[in-house]
Amino acid sequence: MSYQIKIEPSGHTFTVNPDETVLDAALRQGIGLPYGCRNGRCGGCLGKLVKGEIDYRETPVGISRDEMATGGALFCQAIPKTDLTISARESLDTSEISIKTYPCKIIELARLNHDVMLVKLKLPTGERMRFLAGQYIDFILKDGRKRSFSLANAPHDDDFLVLHVRHIEGGRFTADVFDNMKEKDIQRIEGPLGSFYLREDSNRPIIFMAGGTGFAPIKGIIEHALAARMERPMHLYWGVRAREDLYMHELAESWTRINPLIRYTPVLSDPKSEDNWTGRTGFVHEAIMSDYADLSAYEIYASGPPVMVYAGRDAFVTHGFTLENYFSDAFTYAAD
Repeated sequence: MSYQIKIEPSGHTFTVNPDETVLDAALRQGIGLPYGCRNGRCGGCLGKLVKGEIDYRETPVGISRDEMATGGALFCQAIPKTDLTISARESLDTSEISIKTYPCKIIELARLNHDVMLVKLKLPTGERMRFLAGQYIDFILKDGRKRSFSLANAPHDDDFLVLHVRHIEGGRFTADVFDNMKEKDIQRIEGPLGSFYLREDSNRPIIFMAGGTGFAPIKGIIEHALAARMERPMHLYWGVRAREDLYMHELAESWTRINPLIRYTPVLSDPKSEDNWTGRTGFVHEAIMSDYADLSAYEIYASGPPVMVYAGRDAFVTHGFTLENYFSDAFTYAAD
């Protein structure tokens, strides 16, 4: 039997499965309740129980008896026994996101195609990095240099931090990822960082423009939108050179079957003869302008090579677009 949870003052609602905590259920459904350690110690998820009954598997240490007596509850440990009304803040911006340095372990390295590696990171037991879909982290190298990579997973799916690392010709760090990095290696990271995240207080339809591994943060944003059951039309354009560069093409196609509000248009700039490509070709920003004569009503999220991000920014205004609705993450590469 599941229970219905109502949040005040927002009025948002979600459901909790049997033996699931309030926080786990909220994050699973894209609800941004505050949290920290997720083990009942830090008190970061403290809120008020307005109506209903909860139980704890064991009494958490991050809340006092006086707080519990006045309706306080730690939602990372609270298991509903009835429908609940709770009072809690919901995070929609980065003002409440703490940037920290963490040790992490490489849990998985897997080739996604010829030049993109999936890198899965695990934080120490009891640690969680609270982030917004689309943000990025920095690897801190031994000499203090930093290398930035976008998070490819959504906040509700945060058991690991997932990255899509492209091998850059002449790039020492990415060469190390492909040639030397091993599972169980320990790294230091800092995050979350960046202002590339979904503006959830808007109701404008969205166009996503991804180039190469700029797909990674947009993947996280779309998966967050799906979990939150957002009802805004979304159109993903993914621009790459050849068919082999669409390293998660089937996943993107699956989103259109899950949600009829999502459309997906891959665009190849230089398809190979063996691709037998019959889809769109050319520059991805030009494909968008070809499809949308009037962009005045849209938000556009652009992620990938700077030349694509800036070309789109300059071109879209000729189709009525307002730059205050342009959110971008240009993948610049640090010189070694």
